[in-house]
Amino acid sequence: MTVLTQAVEVRHDWTKDQANALFEAPFMDLLHHAHTVHRACFRAGEIQISRLLSIKTGACPEDCGYCSQSAHHATGLEKETLMQVQEVIDAAAKAKAEGATRFCMGAAWRGPNEKDLSTALAMIEGVKALGLETCASFGLLNKDQAQELKDAGLDYYNHNLDTSPDHYAQVISTRTFQDRLDTLENVREAGMHICSGGIVGLGEGNQDRASMLVSLANLAPHPESVPINLLMPIAGTPLSDVTPPDPFDFIRTIAVARIMMPHSMVRLSAGRDGMNDQMQALCFFAGANSVFCGEKLLTAGNPSPQADRSLFDRLGLRPMPMSTQ
Repeated sequence: MTVLTQAVEVRHDWTKDQANALFEAPFMDLLHHAHTVHRACFRAGEIQISRLLSIKTGACPEDCGYCSQSAHHATGLEKETLMQVQEVIDAAAKAKAEGATRFCMGAAWRGPNEKDLSTALAMIEGVKALGLETCASFGLLNKDQAQELKDAGLDYYNHNLDTSPDHYAQVISTRTFQDRLDTLENVREAGMHICSGGIVGLGEGNQDRASMLVSLANLAPHPESVPINLLMPIAGTPLSDVTPPDPFDFIRTIAVARIMMPHSMVRLSAGRDGMNDQMQALCFFAGANSVFCGEKLLTAGNPSPQADRSLFDRLGLRPMPMSTQ
């Protein structure tokens, strides 16, 4: 399939009212709109595949209400120290052999200290040498740290906004929404690509989801990757008993993200293990064109590579060449 030729407007001046109007559109009309935008910007039937590895697990000082790794929550998660550099490189080589083109490393830090950052830089250099795109999620960064990561060969930095500015304080108290925006600015100034999205199911409504997407879409340029996560409630966290969102509202979020950020990779991220094939298929139709592969994300489950290959075959999806990402 070839890319359609109609122009798609790229905007950085979205209002909440405009985003809310998209969420309120009839479901089928919204999906048609999003799918049309998607085909105008990407080759149909291609999906970008990433692998995510927790290089340091647990004992995080932040109190994110959804997270099993927070030291504030009694989730029973076993703490793990920072992995060895060669362990990470070996895991990246395995991910590449299983079809991943991007390798993402996550660490449960508020932000990296000098010693840990030095080790992480060696990991990035080793993974980059394998011919993979590199991505990291290490918490808050200052300008100097962002530049060090860039110099080591880091391609993408993940730092999610999580939710809307108004709902944010109901989820996290140990860092502010502005802290997250400041880190994204430091990443962009260092010359790296941004990976930033949010979580659906934190007790927010569609207006909050619209507001979160406005915050992302009004960044200039747009984040190159926009992960949309479905909350996986974890016993021991403050959000363990939150009412799950309507699946159609989750799909709406994917569709609106695609319309508002037409050239971004929209990643169907955490929560796929709890979605049936039909829900995932609608997300791909609505504009999601990236996933994490592998049976484990940071600490939560994920569909097996075999299950993903079977689903992709049934849907006619194929891995996206790295040169087009």
